[in-house]
This record gives sequence, structure tokens and C-alpha cells, in this order.
Amino acid sequence: MSGVRVLVGTRKGAFILRSDGKREDWGISGPLFGGWEVYHVKGSPADPNRIYASQSTSWFGQLIQRSDDGGATWEPAGNQFRYDGVPGTHQWYDGTPHPWEFARVWHLEPSLTDPDTVLAGVEDAALFRSTDGAQNWHELPGLRGHGSGSSWQPGAGGMCLHTIIVSPNDPKRIFVAISAAGVFRTDDGGVSWRPMNRGLHSEGIPDSDAEVGHCVHHIAMHPSRPDVLYMQKHWDVMRSDDAGESWAEVSGNLPTDFGFAIDVHAHEPGTVYVVPITSDSQHFPPDGKLRVYRSRSGGNDWEPLTDGLPQRDCYVNVLRDAMAVDSLDSCGIYFGTTGGQVYVSNNAGDSWKPIVRDLPSVLSVEVQTLA
Repeated sequence: MSGVRVLVGTRKGAFILRSDGKREDWGISGPLFGGWEVYHVKGSPADPNRIYASQSTSWFGQLIQRSDDGGATWEPAGNQFRYDGVPGTHQWYDGTPHPWEFARVWHLEPSLTDPDTVLAGVEDAALFRSTDGAQNWHELPGLRGHGSGSSWQPGAGGMCLHTIIVSPNDPKRIFVAISAAGVFRTDDGGVSWRPMNRGLHSEGIPDSDAEVGHCVHHIAMHPSRPDVLYMQKHWDVMRSDDAGESWAEVSGNLPTDFGFAIDVHAHEPGTVYVVPITSDSQHFPPDGKLRVYRSRSGGNDWEPLTDGLPQRDCYVNVLRDAMAVDSLDSCGIYFGTTGGQVYVSNNAGDSWKPIVRDLPSVLSVEVQTLA
């Protein structure tokens, strides 16, 4: 029987959760890299035994780890991330210039076809690529060289490139999202980039409809519809039907349109999941009720999914990379919370149960579907 491997990054290490295709009984291993912040762990679609992890601390800095045996053993990989060819500054909250710095790797995106090729989104916002299994990293400087970098600002978590989506139809088309700058797209493998933010509206920036400057929290795509993108913004849930050229709000009847995570059902490209959070100053579910919302129509019409989730006195958050889906016939949905819970639904969200309750604060959740 096929099974799943859930890769969890937390504030104090990484954990691997394993189950068979029923997803009822789970084995838990970890912590890996105990005491380190692990912002992201992700496996290669081309080789499920190849897994990459980003670990960091304020004291020891940033380190990339690699496993070639499904997470049983790990070894440090290359850690030389240098900003190349584009000197200068970006803008701080008060409008003063701030030099580009390297703080951490937020997101790792392995190639769909080559286990040795992986992209990394970092803070301060830049995009790097390795073609030798994370031993050597080279910046794709066209992104920072776009010309708008001086107007990028840090979100509350830092000025991070936190989302990377490679088109399954064209590996030269890549989408990235930056807080707080917005969405950018390349169609030539990273040589040149264009902002993809038309239709976004953000209060609190000098021009609420500006080309750049929007705090995009996460974007998602279904591989069968690479021109359809879903977005959870600082406020607003959005959809694009033209590969990011324009966006329309699809928040509909959500109790609040603030949140971080958004994902798409594995087999139903119009079925979308979000976790509404009260506000940008109150990072917990509305009314203390943890609810995932599902739309079967690509947005606007949303239904709360509550079976098995706490419906009182729950004040956790669900961060941008902390939701994932598997590709089993009955699609599984997973998410982790800042309270250390990881929940699973083995029936596309109809009911939920915790896999584990007492991990450190969860930063990321990814899932591998195994044969």
C-alpha cells in the first residue's frame, strides 16, 4: 500500500511523520537538528529519498542539510549564498535605505525533474539556484536587478522570498512571492522578471494600487491549471486566471480575509483551502475556533470545516508554509500550528484529527506521497 511522509519544520528542529495510505496510525521521528529553527523541509519530486532542509540560528547562522535516504541520515550541504552583481539597498519602514543582508533561507523548491537542482528563497529577498545537490549556490540576480528593489519593504517576519512555484509545463516560468513586495514572474528561467500585482489593493502603502509593495503571504497552483493562481494576501484572498497578469478578490463569505496559508486539492483544481486568522494584530482564529475553510468553486463560496478541530479557546496561528496536500486517491490535507499541533484530514477536509499535539511551534509542513 502506498503511504505518506510528512516533513515538519519547527522553531526547535524538524520532525518526520510517517503513515500508510489509510493515514490513521502514525510514526514520529525527531527532532532532527534539535535546537535550530528549521524554516523549511522539502523532498524532491524526482527522487523521494532526496530531502533538503533549511536550518538556522541567530548565533550559528544558516545551514542547508541534505538527506539521500528519506531522512534517515543527513549531511551538511553548501552554504555559500552570495548576492551577485546587484549592489544597493532596499527601503526600511521609515523610508531610510537599508543594505542588502543575508539572514536565512525561507523556502527550498526542488526541481520537478532533477533531484540535484533546487531553488532557494532567502531573506533579504533574493532567489538562488543550485544544480549540484545544494553544494554550490548562485543568485539569479535579475530579480533584484528588476529596478523596483529600492521600494521593497520587510514584512513583520522580515523581507523574505517565501514562495517559489515552477510551472509544470514550462520550467523557465517561475513565480515568486516576497513580503512585502508582491508576486514576480520570469519566463526565461530567471534572467528577467516582471511584477504580477495588477488588481492587488493594500492599505498602508503610499499608493494602495502600486506595482510593487504588497505583502503577499502565499500563492498556490494546481499543476493541471498552471495559469490559475490562488493568493492569500495580508488582507484578501485572490485568484488569477491569467498566470498572474491580473488578480480578483475571492474572499466571499469568509469570516475574515486575513491569513497566511492557502493550498489546492490534489485532484480538484477548483477546490481551495485557507485558514482565516482574526487580523494582522491578532494572530489567532476568529472567536477562538480553529476552522479550515474550503471552496469548491475557486473562491467566493466558502464552507467551514470543523469536525475534529477545537471550537473553543484555541488561539494558535497557521503560518504560510504550514499547509500541504498529498496525492492519494482520497486527498489528504495537512496543517501545523504555532501551538505545535499537526492535523490531518484523510478525506479532503471533511474531518480532522491531530497526528501530534506537542511539537515546537510549526513553521512548515510538506508531504511526500510514496509508492
